[in-house]
Amino acid sequence: MSHRDPPGILAPHIPADAYRRAEATGAPVVIVVPGSTHHGIPWRRILIPLAVAAAASLGTWGLVVALCALLDAAAHAAAVIAGAAGPIGVGGITLRLARSK
Repeated sequence: MSHRDPPGILAPHIPADAYRRAEATGAPVVIVVPGSTHHGIPWRRILIPLAVAAAASLGTWGLVVALCALLDAAAHAAAVIAGAAGPIGVGGITLRLARSK
């Protein structure tokens, strides 16, 4: 189990024997807290949302392209079927589905 300090604690725990030794001798207790060396923009906070947005955008465009290809294939299939069937007539009314070549 990893050790976690509760929020609001600025320095790590000082062992009791070290504190008592410093108190008895009058020596100062020095606590070193490493500071942050990051200055400027945290790039990870910006790049992750941009990557998610770019992936969503590319996925949407992929769906649009797939739908267009499917509709194009359906239109070509309908044209081939209509051309092969020839004219359709019902009760004296003839409907020509495709132009003859």
